[in-house]
Amino acid sequence: MGKVFIVGAGPGDVDLITVKGLRCIEQADVILYDRLINEELLTYAKKDAKLVFCGKLPQQHAMIQEQIHQSLVEYAQQGLVVTRLKGGDPFVFGRGAEEAEVLVQHQIPFEIVPGITSGIAAPAYAGIPVTHRDLGSSFAMVTGHMREGKDDAIHWESLAKGIDTIAIYMGVGNLPYIRQQLLKYGRSEETPVALIHWGTFAKQRTVTGTLATIEEVVQRENIQNPSIIVIGKVVTLRETIQWFEQTVAQPQTTEISV
Repeated sequence: MGKVFIVGAGPGDVDLITVKGLRCIEQADVILYDRLINEELLTYAKKDAKLVFCGKLPQQHAMIQEQIHQSLVEYAQQGLVVTRLKGGDPFVFGRGAEEAEVLVQHQIPFEIVPGITSGIAAPAYAGIPVTHRDLGSSFAMVTGHMREGKDDAIHWESLAKGIDTIAIYMGVGNLPYIRQQLLKYGRSEETPVALIHWGTFAKQRTVTGTLATIEEVVQRENIQNPSIIVIGKVVTLRETIQWFEQTVAQPQTTEISV
């Protein structure tokens, strides 16, 4: 029997992977990796390691989740060391728990290796702290899309009224609905909003606005997934402490404020 490591690769910048995560890449016989990882990480794999792409786009799955489960089991049962490399953190909207449950069912040894999640890292690289003593003492991470056929289980009223900073993952396609729900339950139209596209990658791009204007900004600037949406007063700190764009001096990084 082999072993499976379910590893968070971090948000994109290769330097943000953990030491343990890197070791899991280096020792793996097989690496099953997702679309949002930085593929530069794969250069640390053994020369004879088998690399299996299993990333998924909305409505376009290279491997459906059940096939990923089956592959993890089959490779481990062959006595191989398997690293399941996932963007961000495997337990933050990464379906890592589902994969772990399958391994338990088949009595396959495994370890979970946490990673830095993009809901914190992307705002940080954009100069936006998700908490601040004066501007935000509470923080929530929210999925931006629901499972097909399922009712919206997000407690929008609680988010609108009780949470200072909201980070929404993969929510660009549902931005009109997200905005509508927050406004419906009392969030001010003047609440600052930022969208960070490809956060922590060299091609990171950030746009800002308010709940009143952000739809127009996103449409005009053609911002798409993968993006993190950050909602809250902490967004205003970007004007003061943004640092990443200046550090890497990437011309494709822009700032649009409305």
